[in-house]
Amino acid sequence: MIPTSARLLRLLSLLQQRQAWAGTELANRLEIDPRTLRRDVDKLRSLGYAVHASAGHGGGYALGSGPSMPPVLLDDDEAVTLSVALHAAGGMVGNLEPAARSLLQKLGQMLPTRLRDRATAIQAVTISLHEMGPLSDAATLTAVAAACRDHRRLRFEYSSHEGVVSRRTVEPCSLARLGHRWYLVAWDVERADWRSFRVDRIRSAEATGSTFEPSEPPGGIAAYIQQAIAIAPFEHRIRLRLSGSLGELSLRIPSWCGVLEAETTSTCILTTGADSTLGVASLAIMAGVEAELLDDPPIAAELRDIAARFARAMGIAEAIPRSGN
Repeated sequence: MIPTSARLLRLLSLLQQRQAWAGTELANRLEIDPRTLRRDVDKLRSLGYAVHASAGHGGGYALGSGPSMPPVLLDDDEAVTLSVALHAAGGMVGNLEPAARSLLQKLGQMLPTRLRDRATAIQAVTISLHEMGPLSDAATLTAVAAACRDHRRLRFEYSSHEGVVSRRTVEPCSLARLGHRWYLVAWDVERADWRSFRVDRIRSAEATGSTFEPSEPPGGIAAYIQQAIAIAPFEHRIRLRLSGSLGELSLRIPSWCGVLEAETTSTCILTTGADSTLGVASLAIMAGVEAELLDDPPIAAELRDIAARFARAMGIAEAIPRSGN
């Protein structure tokens, strides 16, 4: 029989793996009888673990929430995954890096050598480059997430792209993450329309006591988020007809580049945007296939000038003429 202390750790590990266990199954896993299992459960309770028992044929056990955070037992893959996730966390959410470093240090001290080498490989060979813009504050992100989950109205101050601050009251629907940026999709109560908000521009987020009936944007959350993040926030927008099927182009054009829709079996329409004309041109080049500019947008002349400059820089004899020439 496994020694009592080792068996208790094994029992705690099993209870952390599932929401509930049948008593007979737990006893079989530990190779003990039901009476010994009940004694072991009592010992865990005496150590402060909230182990709940259910009546009925065979009985059952579940690990509940106690007054303090109990030790969490991890298997090899879970420990390595936690280490990698903690290393990445500081680059996705603001104010998390000190806590992530502290947890990594504690985890590193506990890991056996064979796991420490695996878990620290990424940290050992990775350098951090400059941040690509502001990160979402951890406290704000959790407040927004809680309001989404609990269907509570949310009030906050929001800074637009131009720096104009407004007070918003919304019915939050869902969060989405693209790279290091987080976005909130919500129904704006005063504007009576769906809106997307960058969480790093939200300040003083506070859930109110008002609840609401959850709903979704037309076409579903995923479609709205893609449209809102890829196009809506930008000053300049264009539509391109691209050569290639939807299956082919979706493999080479990332989702953040814009909204890609099939037009025919051999062509697609890419709707995209950026805050500058040069940014729009870069996205068009990034598609990497023959493209036709549709709708003659207001920035068409500026795009032709960019194409002409590029042609001259490459030493092309028949450079594209400047617009207006």
